[in-house]
Amino acid sequence: MINFSSSLAFLVKTLVITWLVLIASSVQAANIQAQEYRIDSGDKIAIDVYGEAELSRELLLNDSGKINYPFLGEITIQGLTLYQVEQKIHQGLKGDYLINPNVSVSIITYRPFFIDGEVKKPGGYPYQPGLTVAKAAALAGGFTERASLDKIYIVKSGLDDKTPKSIDQHTLIGPGDIISIKQSFF
Repeated sequence: MINFSSSLAFLVKTLVITWLVLIASSVQAANIQAQEYRIDSGDKIAIDVYGEAELSRELLLNDSGKINYPFLGEITIQGLTLYQVEQKIHQGLKGDYLINPNVSVSIITYRPFFIDGEVKKPGGYPYQPGLTVAKAAALAGGFTERASLDKIYIVKSGLDDKTPKSIDQHTLIGPGDIISIKQSFF
């Protein structure tokens, strides 16, 4: 005879473990994405130098891709990762200005992504890490009744190739990406 309570307990444990693995993998994907993230115009960043409040700044990167930073003047940060910006400022301040500056750079606000086509409210929306096409469509009011979920295309930001690529609802998107939802004919 099968013990129902032990079978139920086993099933619950299996579901919880599966759920935790899925959460861990999505967090890991978001962390990898954050490490590889390249700063571009429209991003608002925070630069903090530990113990040096006058060197801490919040800056919105404009189209030039450059910022004006104390003691260093105008520096180009467009296309760099957060770590690369930290290193660039660290190296610039080290020696002449500070002995061993502890620099931290973080994103305050990401540049928006754009969604058009068969969504109820097409337009630009604030990017959030871990955003998928389905979540982006939800931010845009959801898919229209004529949306073709088999005809979703993306133009990735920061790539030279601007050819739309076919994707599905579960694809992760990035800031600056342009998503197009095509119309279904049936």
